[in-house]
Amino acid sequence: MATIIRCCSSLEKIFSDQAPAGGFAGGSCLLGEWFSFQVAVQTGQDALLRAEIDGLEGAALEAFWVEEIPVQLPCYEDSDDDYLRKTPGRYPDLLRAMDGAGERFAEAEAWQALWVSVRPETPEPRTITVTIRDDARGETVRAEVALAPLPARLPPQALRCTLWFHADCLATWYDVPVFSEPHWAILERYIRAAAEHGVTLLLTPLFTPPLDTEVGTERPTVQLVDIVRDAERYFFDFSRLGRWFDLCQSCGIREFELSHLFTQWGAKAAPKIMGTVDGQFCRLFGWETDADSPDYAGFLAQFAAALLPFLERKGVRDRCWMHVSDEPGADDLDSYARHSALLHRLFPGIPVMDAMSDLAFYEQGLLEQPIPANNHAQAFVGKVPDLWTYYCCGQHADGVSNRFFAMPSRRNRVLGFQLWKYRCGGFLQWGYNFWYACLSRERINPFLIPDGGGAWPAGDPFVVYPGEDGGPLPSLRLKVFREALQDQRALRLLEELVGYDRTLQMLEEGPIAPLTFHCYPSDDAWLRETRERINRTVAAALREREV
Repeated sequence: MATIIRCCSSLEKIFSDQAPAGGFAGGSCLLGEWFSFQVAVQTGQDALLRAEIDGLEGAALEAFWVEEIPVQLPCYEDSDDDYLRKTPGRYPDLLRAMDGAGERFAEAEAWQALWVSVRPETPEPRTITVTIRDDARGETVRAEVALAPLPARLPPQALRCTLWFHADCLATWYDVPVFSEPHWAILERYIRAAAEHGVTLLLTPLFTPPLDTEVGTERPTVQLVDIVRDAERYFFDFSRLGRWFDLCQSCGIREFELSHLFTQWGAKAAPKIMGTVDGQFCRLFGWETDADSPDYAGFLAQFAAALLPFLERKGVRDRCWMHVSDEPGADDLDSYARHSALLHRLFPGIPVMDAMSDLAFYEQGLLEQPIPANNHAQAFVGKVPDLWTYYCCGQHADGVSNRFFAMPSRRNRVLGFQLWKYRCGGFLQWGYNFWYACLSRERINPFLIPDGGGAWPAGDPFVVYPGEDGGPLPSLRLKVFREALQDQRALRLLEELVGYDRTLQMLEEGPIAPLTFHCYPSDDAWLRETRERINRTVAAALREREV
């Protein structure tokens, strides 16, 4: 059997045991935008393949071989029908950078995918040629993609975006002491990669974030603030926090989410806070500390009095956000109100944001930025300026956007259209690199257990894998998410050129109901054609301005 090659869009997930649809010929993009596609190859026998990519003059290149990851839990039983598969098996996700030789071992009759991203800086049309060689058998196959960059640049990202960053997972995986020099080097590589893929805010562990932690247990200590207690007085050293701010800004991070000051799901207790007392490093507060504890309130008052001047000196006070408690429910309203009032009193001028899906919290003025899940966001539309939204494991049905392994990539990418239509100011997702089992009970290997030990649909807890060199390995889901953010930016450019109403009319053109968080065509071609229509309309608007 001769080697077969097919060109595929970035939206097609290529399984080793299923022939891809292929047929992708190319498209257009804005200058400075990553344009992505895939090349699928099947050989008749085991082979060592070698890839070459040409036609890149005036363009940056990313090239990755796609690897499959074993999955036990692809979805929940009550998930909707818009999944590629619902059975355990191997799913394409990990992207491993093509080395200088471009080599990849391919099993006989198994489809292998090469992911290619090109970022043009000049508007000349070009043909990207991917050549795959099997030198042992003397076979060569080629695929060509036509790329037509527009004479307009993708605008900077104004949307705020956070994918929660877990510093402890990095220390655990690489077996380095927290905030040791090796840890700082690893942090830098992961933070820079996050910023390069659209993250603008970073979860900042003032104290160990009280997230995904079983009651009575604790996650590894990742506390940027050093504390010494002498009787009833606390003394704070912000040296590490200052280093964190400097590092993040050097990597492209603009804003900071200060970690939650009360426990998840209702603010029942204080987070784990460590300090030195009489020369001994020990826990000052934790699960044993009731959230209404006067001692903890007194600590927070002293902490705020020290932190706020430090934030001013660092020039970041107006770029910080506070958290009370993650995902409080309706029964937690009174508790949340008390603790939100405390933080607003102690940290004036720093807005509070939290993931929650009950509008009552916002209507009662308990926080500046509620972040509803996207299956609840419609109730917030028109009531919350610069609306944010998020998704996690709970958003597995009703057609809403998400990024699980088993979902089609269009379900990941359509988010960009939705964020633009509803004039969203931000997006949150909890798992950039969460490599623990559910409730942080133990470390897991994300290459083998991508579902938190059977707790969540595979892909929910992370979008990067740990590389052997101390840097992240991306997933195709992260690259598609970057495309979604680029779509949102392209729509913003079009809106600047022709106005919101005309842009919306163009976006919803065709035989579809109005686009919502739940409603959009389950069709890759629609999404690709819509983006091409956006590009054509941008080009036409620019020509009109030149006349």
